[in-house]
Amino acid sequence: MKIKLLLFCLSLSWIQLNAQKTLTGFTKESADAELKLEEKFETSLHIGNIDDLIKQLSARPHHVGSVYGKQNAEFMRDLFKSWGYDANIETYHVLFPTPKTRLLELLSPTKFIAKLEEPELKEDATSGQKSEQLPVYNCWSPDGDVTAELVFVNYGVPADYEELAKYGIDVKGKIVIAKYGGSWRGIKPKVAQEHGAIGCIIYSDPEEDGYYQGDVYPKGPFKSSSGAQRGSVMDMPIYAGDPTTPGYASTENAKRIDRLQAASLLKIPVLPISYGDAQPLLASLGGPVAPEKWRGALPITYHIGPSEAKVHLKLEFNWDIKPAHNVIAKMKGNKFPGEWVIRGNHHDAWVNGASDPISGMAALLEEARGIAQLVAGGWKPKRTIIFCAWDAEEPSLMGSTEWVEDHAEELQKKTVAYINSDGNGRGFYSAQGSHTLETFMNEVSRDVTDPQTGVSVLERRKSADASNAATTKAKKDILAKKTLALGAMGSGSDYTPFIQHLGIASLNIGYGGESSGGEYHSIYDSYDHYRKFKDPKFEYGLTLAKTTGRATLRLADAEVLPFDFKAFQKTVATYLTEVTALIDNMRETTEVENQMVKENRYVLASDPTQKRVAPTAKEEIPFINFSSLQNAVTKLEKSTTAFAELFSAGPNTNLEQLNNLLYQSERKLLGDGLPRRPWYKHTIYAPGFYTGYGVKTLPGVREAIEQRNFVEAQQQIEIVSKTIEAFNQQVEAANKILMMK
Repeated sequence: MKIKLLLFCLSLSWIQLNAQKTLTGFTKESADAELKLEEKFETSLHIGNIDDLIKQLSARPHHVGSVYGKQNAEFMRDLFKSWGYDANIETYHVLFPTPKTRLLELLSPTKFIAKLEEPELKEDATSGQKSEQLPVYNCWSPDGDVTAELVFVNYGVPADYEELAKYGIDVKGKIVIAKYGGSWRGIKPKVAQEHGAIGCIIYSDPEEDGYYQGDVYPKGPFKSSSGAQRGSVMDMPIYAGDPTTPGYASTENAKRIDRLQAASLLKIPVLPISYGDAQPLLASLGGPVAPEKWRGALPITYHIGPSEAKVHLKLEFNWDIKPAHNVIAKMKGNKFPGEWVIRGNHHDAWVNGASDPISGMAALLEEARGIAQLVAGGWKPKRTIIFCAWDAEEPSLMGSTEWVEDHAEELQKKTVAYINSDGNGRGFYSAQGSHTLETFMNEVSRDVTDPQTGVSVLERRKSADASNAATTKAKKDILAKKTLALGAMGSGSDYTPFIQHLGIASLNIGYGGESSGGEYHSIYDSYDHYRKFKDPKFEYGLTLAKTTGRATLRLADAEVLPFDFKAFQKTVATYLTEVTALIDNMRETTEVENQMVKENRYVLASDPTQKRVAPTAKEEIPFINFSSLQNAVTKLEKSTTAFAELFSAGPNTNLEQLNNLLYQSERKLLGDGLPRRPWYKHTIYAPGFYTGYGVKTLPGVREAIEQRNFVEAQQQIEIVSKTIEAFNQQVEAANKILMMK
């Protein structure tokens, strides 16, 4: 149905609610009504509900395929139904390995067998549920039985292997031990495998989240000597989801590839351990003393190795197909039912998962109840709202990815935006997402009050950023700005298939920064730990529900969807400046380093007892032509400036057609897929090939430069230029609609 703003008899100077507040996409009158609706929504939310939900949903372990995981899904489905949603469970059948053999031992002359166990604590009521708990392991490690010398590789990222090369140390045929941190855990065995290692051990050093940071659990929140971090080591930068159904849904009768042929699965065995188990292994290392930046907080001298004694690592797994239960709850829109606002959080955990993910899941449920209460009072959303509780996120985003792949065509056609949350805690507002939604999120965060300070969560975030700024000028600049930059999206939660595979504008919202601890992916991520250390009053769970609730309500009710093309253009221009500077800096650095090599001016070692290997000259950096991308961004600047002017003047046009152009704009940023990982199609945002969760912006161009593949860099520049041009054409089409009278 065609709807013209003329029918509203309004000029849509969009939101002059008062001199201070605006609501992009609303008239003055509709903005006033919207804010009153949101106030009513906020007053309906209750902290006690969030407390009760966290306690109930985390009462027992609920990993993929578990009894309690299914019970939680059924409980949430029934809750949604009781609130008036059309709710059901959509089940996928996914590969999920669990351990049956775990052995790590140090052989002669000093015998040591790792405990690989987290003890029950009397202060933690759920820590003794041994029969239901998954043991400490890295999901997606292959089976393996290897014995070799041990080498310490710091965080196990590419730069660490460059440092090892300076010492003449090769990990080929060795087992490596790496610290958690510095990158996503799955990158550590990936890089080790590329360098010829035959096994990988990952440990949590107390410098990161143990006694070096504060009192350990149960006295304090930090990791004890027995705590260990479970987690996936799938090569998720290749593709997310079930590794045996790449790019298509893992339904019950889906055709599967052999897991040994899956590109996202590694080939060397991997095991996480506690720092209590790691200390004897690290103490056995000989060779050079580790560089200062590599050293942790254990009471030993950190050496690189190799070890004199050999290490034996043996792992075997049950490679089973398990059901993953997604809960999908819909509230149909009354004006634009074919436009969907999707809100999601996962419900599965490695063990009890009170923080990750139940703190976020509880906030989503309370938000959904508050919205349902508005509907019961007579309000109807213009657009369809869909709440999703994802299963199987922890292993590799399987629940959301399989659902997205199963419904891809309909989702690309109808979805306005996807709003994600995950674990949540006390502290500061944080958001990442599509930069077309940056202005929108600044308005949302401006209107949510921080429970500790009474100022907006936007202002408290700015104050935190200013206090952490390195210079007085930087502090003043942050405080002078009225807005916050939206972070770019890498990976690590359920927004990945929406934005990076389907090109759906997405957001990831949460609170934290005052809830640090060492419970992550351990048996101690419990209700007792959460209530004592993460969000004792549960007030930031309520604040998350208020924030995501306002975002959901505004996207559902806006006359014109609040996409800001100008904010996106400015952000992309910044990324372009960064990659051109990257190549210039690389060229200058290469020239200087090659001259130093030529003149033999390298100091090989500060310690004469440590043998170091002299570097060799690097390939010179060729000319890279950025003109096509620069021209595309310049052209986009003109069209987005025009859009901003036309939008502020207010259109007299077809809302349905305009809104469709707005929310479909993100799709134009998709290419045919990134090199060596075509599942990732977004040309502006992607998880890094060697950073995992960490984002790479303009990923095809940036990573080709970083990897010194300059032919590919030039090819990727042309690809991104074409997607920016396609996006620009979408903006120009919107401008034509805005000019219609």
